[in-house]
Amino acid sequence: MSLEKFDVVVAGTGAVGMSTALWAQKSGLKVAICDPQPAGSGASYGVACTISTYACVPINSPTIFKSLPALLFSKNSPLSFDFLFGLKNMGWMLSFLSNCRRSKVEHITQSLGELLAHTDEGLDPLIAECGAEDLFVQNGCLYVWSTKAGYDAAQAGNDMRLKLGIEFEVLEPHEILELEPSLKMPMYRGVLFKGARHTVDPQAYVTRMYDRFIELGGVAISSTINEVLPNTDAVTVQLDHNRTLHSDHVVVAAGAHSKSIQGSGAETLPLGVELGYHVAFKDHAEKVSRPVGWAEAGLYATPTAHGLRIAGTVEINSITAPSNTARLDYLRERAKQMFGELDGDQDIWRGCRPTMPDSLPVIGHSRGSDRIFNAFGHQHIGLTLSGITGRILTDLIQNKEPVANLSAFSDKRFKK
Repeated sequence: MSLEKFDVVVAGTGAVGMSTALWAQKSGLKVAICDPQPAGSGASYGVACTISTYACVPINSPTIFKSLPALLFSKNSPLSFDFLFGLKNMGWMLSFLSNCRRSKVEHITQSLGELLAHTDEGLDPLIAECGAEDLFVQNGCLYVWSTKAGYDAAQAGNDMRLKLGIEFEVLEPHEILELEPSLKMPMYRGVLFKGARHTVDPQAYVTRMYDRFIELGGVAISSTINEVLPNTDAVTVQLDHNRTLHSDHVVVAAGAHSKSIQGSGAETLPLGVELGYHVAFKDHAEKVSRPVGWAEAGLYATPTAHGLRIAGTVEINSITAPSNTARLDYLRERAKQMFGELDGDQDIWRGCRPTMPDSLPVIGHSRGSDRIFNAFGHQHIGLTLSGITGRILTDLIQNKEPVANLSAFSDKRFKK
């Protein structure tokens, strides 16, 4: 039986994978996407919905060494940590802490800021291509600190944002309430990112990209990519049920599952997982008019087409760990502190954010083969960076100069 042949095969139909597939399809390439799950049903489904062009400050922070005991042991912490998992993955943990040094954080912030500056170049053409303008709202994003200590600890990061040209307005408590009068938690200062956007339905956006991709002649295969076998001429792609594809290029954009693709090079990288959660209160979308991040609580409250979404927190655990009901209870309690009692139906979600120990995604050629490309590890900003990642990879596949410097995102920054 003859092999099925493509210019590009993309592993993963989340925001990053679908953006890559649609950019490549728009460029005239013959593209197949492979994923056993519906488009946008993984981590892309449960995000906080923000287009976070300001999110260049990583979770890595010099202050984490002082705050780590409280983060690990307080029931009010936005961080949950499985110690058995930590012991089994000590190398990742130590690498994360090593990247909390001030010089490393400045490098990470600079690198993310430069890439985030290209967000609109990657995202806007895709939104127009799939007719998703109605799914995006440009009403700014508000970030609130409840304490002086929290605000002061964030000052270094905000200063770095200003150096990178990211504009924001500092607000007093009364100014915060003028914008969002339903907020009830303590307030010390706020920051308004005036030009920021959010989507009211991230899965609907990814689904529209998928539909447009199919309309343009793309091929969707409901299967996992188990192994890739690159050679000088092409890549052999092994799927479930002994199905085989033949492609000039392969893009690994399977998020937290990227390490499972043997032969891609991703299996050798320190790709970690942050388990994230959301609770959506279906009857209360009107509580806020824009995404509101509560800094100390580590979450966003976002108005969506399906209700008020309370999304955030970080659980360091195995990708196969069962849902942690305590994380959902934490979000409900914080939502109560933000808005008072919220009744009615709820939608709950848990998903896996792909995260590298330095909070930088892996984008570009795989060190395993020039025919394989990396597109994973976007942690909390996968939706934001999805479009520009797809555009960059399409340029690389076509031997064009990418719009951004990729040196900081190379897999070569990690030891073999």
